Amino acid sequence: MSSESTLPDTPAGTRQRVLLVTGMLGAGKTTALRVLEDLGWEIIDNFPIRLLEGLLEHPQDDATGIAAPLAIGFDSRTRGFDPERIIAQVRALGERRDIDLSTLFLDCNSAELERRYNETRRRHPLAADAPAVTGIRAERELLAPLRRWAEMLVDTSEFTSNDLQRAIREQFAETAPEGTTLTISSFGFSRGSPPLADLVFDMRFLDNPHWDPELRPQTGKDAPVGDYIRKDPAFEEAFARIHDLLLLLLPRYKAQGKSYVHVAFGCTGGRHRSVFIAEQMAAALRSSGFSPTLLHRNLGSRAADLLERGPRREK
Repeated sequence: MSSESTLPDTPAGTRQRVLLVTGMLGAGKTTALRVLEDLGWEIIDNFPIRLLEGLLEHPQDDATGIAAPLAIGFDSRTRGFDPERIIAQVRALGERRDIDLSTLFLDCNSAELERRYNETRRRHPLAADAPAVTGIRAERELLAPLRRWAEMLVDTSEFTSNDLQRAIREQFAETAPEGTTLTISSFGFSRGSPPLADLVFDMRFLDNPHWDPELRPQTGKDAPVGDYIRKDPAFEEAFARIHDLLLLLLPRYKAQGKSYVHVAFGCTGGRHRSVFIAEQMAAALRSSGFSPTLLHRNLGSRAADLLERGPRREK
């Protein structure tokens, strides 16, 4: 089949949107495709990319005459994988008037990829009998032309799964959600700051329940921990000021058309102070008419003295 389209000009609104999703193994392709599926995209993963032209030969129109958006996942494991040939193929298909074709490349730094492989104890497909770092290095060299070619690049080195899901939703949701989607989260600074938060509040100025042996195994969701934090002289005023600030800013974000707002509260380990504040702030904002989603990134993390900082408060 020739790559030159013989179809008549197609109105922009009825062109089939096609997204090629590729990148480093372990960088989040499966997660990205799952989110796109939730957004209403048709998904094909591990697709033999050499067959792409045949797949797109006939537009996949539904009853409305509008083609459903299609996301196609592939990676270096595909038989006959040849980045330069893929680029030439995609360049030719991009000239067709009935499809809107783009490429998303998911990247991640080598140290983080190696950590992920070691954590899951999986072998790298390009280094079956060698350390994962060997396969990562070979894969990065192999994929370099595709990385340079892709219109969109997402680096997931500092992303949690939730971070990546949110980034994909913001980039590819066909329509903005009604109003503004608000997320309130807690996290531990010792395990990295959330890279996609719009507002970050550091709660490490509050007395730390970690240093109370009875409270250490508990979390900010437990009443004794909350009572401990409330006794800090700075708590009440700080909480009220942050609440007032959010009441000022959130309507302005909405007026500016911002679809997603992520407010993150951090402490050292992400188990006590940040969890309690996030819980309380989410409840206060619900009382003010908002509907926040509440996430606790490090709630299940192990408490560790070496991670904690600050003076120990005597009972």
